[in-house]
Amino acid sequence: MAREVSKRRKTVVTIIAWAIGLLIFFPILWTILTSFKTEAEAIADPPSLFFFDWTLENYEVVGERSNYGKFLWNSVILAVGSTIFGLMIAIPSAWSMAFQPGKRTKDVMMWMLSTKMMPAVGVLFPIYILARNTGLFDTHILLIVVLMLMNLPIIIWMLYTYFKEIPVDILEAARMDGASLKSEIIYVLTPMALPGIASTMLLNIILAWNEAFWTLNLTTINAAPLTAFIASYSSPEGLFYAKLSAASTMAIAPILIMGWFSQKQLVRGLTFGAVK
Repeated sequence: MAREVSKRRKTVVTIIAWAIGLLIFFPILWTILTSFKTEAEAIADPPSLFFFDWTLENYEVVGERSNYGKFLWNSVILAVGSTIFGLMIAIPSAWSMAFQPGKRTKDVMMWMLSTKMMPAVGVLFPIYILARNTGLFDTHILLIVVLMLMNLPIIIWMLYTYFKEIPVDILEAARMDGASLKSEIIYVLTPMALPGIASTMLLNIILAWNEAFWTLNLTTINAAPLTAFIASYSSPEGLFYAKLSAASTMAIAPILIMGWFSQKQLVRGLTFGAVK
């Protein structure tokens, strides 16, 4: 029988959770508020939180100076494209590791995870040279492949965890009914692991959307996403905090809205997995 939690303990835990949540969200809130200030108010000491002259001037300047729609479209292409290609590779890979493991399966998985520990700058130069020599520099296809490979270990590990929770008997029953490997993955495994696949997809989109190192070093104009859009407001003449905050708010707004509406699905997939 589950132990009953006292009302006082629930209240304390709720207060602590709200405090931690507000602490984490405060930098985003500060950025949003700064975007509505003048440059003088943005660097004022002491700073004002809510009581200042609100203005939309920064958004007007950013809109006139930069083609926000182009940067936004590039971010969508890169995030969605790398996620789709990543899932196409990760689903069969995670299936083989979960249901047809070999002697070296765990070693391979640990090796994939270890690649995330390597500093990205360590492979920047060879990738840059390859991109330049093949004519792929500043193209969508290059960044899609790089972002896909960068997040692939996380995708495979997450899907492997979800697939391991699926009863093997269900897949064996499908095989006895004459299902091929392709049909087994598409019509049996994928629908059962849909919550896990959805949460993995959302997490990968967020990671690809926020990636700055590769997008700043492998693009100039054509394929530059919103990370480059933000960086363009940091100039040798100085940091214009209000305009930089406006650009940052415009860049994070789409992913914040997506995360807000999909938070239940994301938490459900990350917490419960595929089948219970």
